Amino acid sequence: MQWVLLAYRLPREPSTPRIALWRRLRRLGSIQIGDGLAALPHDERTREQFDWLAAEIEENGGEALVWLAEASTAREQRGLEARLAAAVTEEYERLIDAARAAESHAPTARRRALARLRRNLNEIRGRDYLGSPALSRAEASLDAVATREEVLRAPD
Repeated sequence: MQWVLLAYRLPREPSTPRIALWRRLRRLGSIQIGDGLAALPHDERTREQFDWLAAEIEENGGEALVWLAEASTAREQRGLEARLAAAVTEEYERLIDAARAAESHAPTARRRALARLRRNLNEIRGRDYLGSPALSRAEASLDAVATREEVLRAPD
């Protein structure tokens, strides 16, 4: 598997660009493999995202390079994949917990929670580069909330 790497350096002050970059990298689901070095599985979308971030870093007075790379050993490859998978699985697990909690909410709160959880699920899917098995459990947990909502709404 090929990886796209973003090597960057930003001035400490002002801190706003550093915080914005950190948030964007997190939203993309990248893994930090070192100070100023983030990685994602390579595809056209991830390469484009890192190219955009590199341009923004440079606009904010920093330095950035985008690289394509492969892990030099199978062990390193498994390690990168495991870190990527663990992060997204943790997000799915939090979503599953939130869905279970939403089942006991009052109807209006349950509908709002279900809408929010569906948005969250779509965001997590966008970071799920390796196809986590936790996705099906997360979908099932949202289906359970939706089914409960339909049952409670059904006329007698």
